Amino acid sequence: MRIQLLAIGFAVLAAHADDISCRVVGVTDGDTLTCLTGSNEQIKVRLAQIDAPEKAQPIGQRSKESLSDLSFNKNVTLKVETTDRYGRTVATVMDGSTDVNLLQVKRGMAWVYDKYAHDQSYFDAEDVARTGKVGLWVDKNPIEPSKWRKGER
Repeated sequence: MRIQLLAIGFAVLAAHADDISCRVVGVTDGDTLTCLTGSNEQIKVRLAQIDAPEKAQPIGQRSKESLSDLSFNKNVTLKVETTDRYGRTVATVMDGSTDVNLLQVKRGMAWVYDKYAHDQSYFDAEDVARTGKVGLWVDKNPIEPSKWRKGER
C-alpha cells in the first residue's frame, strides 16, 4: 500500500514538474507574452492551442489588448507543453483556475490552432464565438493568421 501511495505521489509530482510560476511582464500580441520567474529568468511564451491575429490584421491590436487585460502584471502558472522552433515555451497560461488561452478564444480574439489543439473545449468555445459573431467573427471571412503569414490575404 505504501509503495502504491509513493508511486502515486511521484506521478502527481511528475505531472506538475513542468508547471512554472511567473509574472507576466510583456505582451507581444494576442498569443505571445513574456514572463519573469522568481529567479529573474525571462521566458518567452507562446500560448498553446490558439493562433491570434497578427498585429497588422484586423482585430490584431484588440487581440493583444485582450491578452494584456487578462494577464499583464499578473502572477500566472504556465502549464508547459513543449518548446517551439523559435525557442519559445508553449504553454497554457493559468490565472488561478482561469485558462487564459481558452478565454482568448471565447472572446473571439483567437482561433483554435487546429494543427496543435487537443482540448475539445477550445473547439466548442470557438463555435460559440463564431455563432455569436464575437470578436474576429464579426468579419464575414476572417483570415486565419497562418494563412495571413503566408500572404493569402
